[in-house]
Amino acid sequence: MQMNKLMLSLAALGLAAGAAYAQDQTSFASLDADANGELSFEEITVIWPQLTQEQFTAADLDVSAGLSGEEVAAVQSAAAATAPADAAPAQ
Repeated sequence: MQMNKLMLSLAALGLAAGAAYAQDQTSFASLDADANGELSFEEITVIWPQLTQEQFTAADLDVSAGLSGEEVAAVQSAAAATAPADAAPAQ
C-alpha cells in the first residue's frame, strides 16, 4: 500500500517535471552537470524541487544513486498514465 502511494506521488511529480521540461526547454543533458548520464538528487531538484529523497530513491530502480534518462521517462510516463484527463497539458 505504501509503495502504491509512493508511486502515485512520483507519478504526480513526474507530470510536474514534464511540464517544467517543456516550459524551460530544459534537456536531460543540461541538468546532468557532471555528464555521467544520470541525474543526481541535487541535479534533478533544480527543476523538480518538491522531489523528496525517498521519492528519488524509489525511482532509482537500478540503485545507482542517480536517475537515468529511462528512469526519468518511466516516472513521467507513469504520471501521464495516472493523470486525470482534465489535468493533461494543453497542446
